[in-house]
Amino acid sequence: MDNKVCVKKPNKLNENEDFEKYTKEELIEKMKSITAHNQQLKNIIAKSSLSKEQRQQNNLKPFNFSKCTVKHIALKLYYLGWEHKGYVVQEDTTDTIEHYLFEALLRTRLIKDRQSSNYHRCGRTDKGVSSFGQVISIDVRSALPKGADDLTKEINYCKILNKVLPSSIQCIAWSPVDESFSARFDCKTRSYKYYFPKGSLDIERMKVASEKLLGVHDFRNLCKMDVGNGVTEFTRNILKISIEKRSKDDLENDYTIYVINIKAKAFLWHQIRCIMGILFLIGQRKEEPDVIDELLNVEKNPRKPEYSMASEIPLNLYFCEYDGLNWQYDKEVLDQIIEKLNSIWTFHAIKSEMVKDMVASLETDRKTLSIDCNKEEKCLSTNLFQKPSSKIYIPLMKRHTCDSLEDKIKHFTKRKRIEIVTKAK
Repeated sequence: MDNKVCVKKPNKLNENEDFEKYTKEELIEKMKSITAHNQQLKNIIAKSSLSKEQRQQNNLKPFNFSKCTVKHIALKLYYLGWEHKGYVVQEDTTDTIEHYLFEALLRTRLIKDRQSSNYHRCGRTDKGVSSFGQVISIDVRSALPKGADDLTKEINYCKILNKVLPSSIQCIAWSPVDESFSARFDCKTRSYKYYFPKGSLDIERMKVASEKLLGVHDFRNLCKMDVGNGVTEFTRNILKISIEKRSKDDLENDYTIYVINIKAKAFLWHQIRCIMGILFLIGQRKEEPDVIDELLNVEKNPRKPEYSMASEIPLNLYFCEYDGLNWQYDKEVLDQIIEKLNSIWTFHAIKSEMVKDMVASLETDRKTLSIDCNKEEKCLSTNLFQKPSSKIYIPLMKRHTCDSLEDKIKHFTKRKRIEIVTKAK
């Protein structure tokens, strides 16, 4: 038996390379590639010794799928993104939502393999991003003969999958769908929620600024341009956006949680995190709401200024809208999911209150000190920025800018030609 493993070679450092010609983004991507390759090698070594459970699964008798009927269904699931390394299967890690999902589908014999499963996903969320409304479409084994429609006698897909899925990933409901249905292409709208603490933010300024995002705009300055993967069109239509206090009954303080709701047919890479990064600057009174107008005016400002986007942890793909789906819910499944989520909430809530008590005690101790502290309190939302803010604030529109879309297109076109010539040689 051939046990050789094919490992994708990283974008290796070459001592003859002229690194001064690389852009900052290219250098970062090169280092990321090497780090990912190292992690991939570690995972391969870890996989070399199968667990007892895996060995038992491999020894199971083959399942005869030819005797089964197949049904095309939609599955709705939630996952807690901070527990995993992203949604999509990756070469350098097995800790992704898709990895666990397909592991469960194969283990329960609902599919023969991924390649023949007619699988589509609604959204591709990044590392750390959660979802309460992710939807996939897939061909699965059915207990009903072809053409039968008594769904009460169908396999309880959510129940059997949830038994083998981690509590951070669970199936909520399923729906029979037409064979041509695609969770990706038939999605009408996608809605996200982003949670954040009020701190010293001026919420009204943020609301004024957010309303400027409504409608059809070119969002190239409010996303990460993914030109390398062929994305050259950045016009999107924001259908709805609102900023609301999560619990209207609570007395407002720095720890009051707000949530922004944003709805569109489709979003760009890191679009919401970039939007939140700018809204936080406006809420901290470092920028005026009109800066949104400047960023959306790509004719006047074709180059995106450098700024930090907001953290991925508070972001949740909350709802995906479809026409005509008949979601099948099971009371026992819902009871078990609520119980699991309540257990997760209990420990997170306790940790939160424990830390707040520590902060309150330290603030009391600080007030008793005879030395005055004139240091300005940092807004809680500052913790949600990827990079620490500099001591001297530079207005957004006066900062160093990235390459324009046209320059990026030329750059990647040139690189592709170079790669083609190199391979030909």
